[in-house]
Amino acid sequence: MRLKLVPANTKFDYFRLSLFTLGASGLAMVLAIVMFFIVGLNYGIDFRGGTTIRTESTQTVDVGAYRDALAPLSLGDVSITEVFDPNFPDDKNVTQIRIEQQEGDEAVTSDTIGAVKAALQALDSNMSFPSVESVGPKVSGELIQTAVLAVFLAIGAVLFYIWLRFEWQFSVGAVAALVHDVVLTIGIFSVLQIKFDLAIIAAILTIVGYSLNDTVVVFDRVRENLRKFKTTDLKDVLNMSINETLSRTVMTSVTTLIALISLFILGGDVIRGFVFAMIWGVVVGTYSSVFVASAILLRLGVKRDWTKSDNGGGAAGTQYANIDA
Repeated sequence: MRLKLVPANTKFDYFRLSLFTLGASGLAMVLAIVMFFIVGLNYGIDFRGGTTIRTESTQTVDVGAYRDALAPLSLGDVSITEVFDPNFPDDKNVTQIRIEQQEGDEAVTSDTIGAVKAALQALDSNMSFPSVESVGPKVSGELIQTAVLAVFLAIGAVLFYIWLRFEWQFSVGAVAALVHDVVLTIGIFSVLQIKFDLAIIAAILTIVGYSLNDTVVVFDRVRENLRKFKTTDLKDVLNMSINETLSRTVMTSVTTLIALISLFILGGDVIRGFVFAMIWGVVVGTYSSVFVASAILLRLGVKRDWTKSDNGGGAAGTQYANIDA
C-alpha cells in the first residue's frame, strides 16, 4: 500500500484568503526587520571576533568534560570541536576551542588564555597547545559584509535565472518568496537570540536553494498548464498547478523535516543552530512557494501565448524556456 500524505485530485483554492496570507507575510517581515534593528542578532565568534586554541592530547576527547572545565571561567560563547584527520597517529586527539571576544578587550587576554590552559591541563596534564590564533573586530566586520554579499548575490542569480527560464513576472514572484524566507529566518534568530554565525549563513543559502527548487517545480507546471489551457482563468490555472504538485511538495518537505528533526534532537549543540535554521527554512519555504510566489504571480499576470513576445517585439526573457535544466 502506497503512503499518501495528500489525497489524490485535490482541489483546494489557495487564493481564497490570499489577501490575508499576503498581509500576514508582509506583517511578519516588518516585525522581523523591526526586531533585527531593535534587538539585533546574537552573533557568534565568526562575527564578533575571538580566539581559537588548538589542543593535542593522548587521551580520548570528552567535549562535555572540556566544557565543564571551562564553565567556571565565564567566557561566554565557547565552541569546542574535535578535529579528525586520517593522517593523525592513533594516540593524537586534537580539538579546536573557540572563545568569543571578551567585553572591552580587543582579543582574549594572555591571562584568560592561561586560565583556559590550566583548566584543561587539570583534565590531562600532558595536554599541549600548539597554536593560539585571534580574530579581531576588523576581520569579523569583513566576514559580515561577505556573508551579506553572498546572500544578495544568490538572490540576484535566482532573479536572473528565473527571468531567463520563464518571464519577469515569475522572477519577481520567486525572488519575493526568497526574500520572505531570508527575512523571516533572520527575524526568528533575532527573537530567540540563537547564536548567529557562518553556519547559519550556510543554512540561509541552503534555504534559498530549497525554496527555489520548490517554486520552480510549481512554476514549471504553471507554464505547462498555461500552454494547455489557453482560455482558462489564470487563478484556476495556478490552483490546478499547485494542486497537481502538492503531493510532491508535501512529501519532499515531510521527509526532509524527519531527517532535520532527528538531527536537531540527536545531533548535539554544535549543529543545533544550523539544523533549526533549516527546519524553519523548510517550513517557510514551502509556505512561500504557494502563498507568496504564486499569489504575486497572480497579481502581476502573465501572457498566455508563449509563442509570441510581449507587445509584438523584443525577447520576453523566455528564450531559454524550453530548456529542461
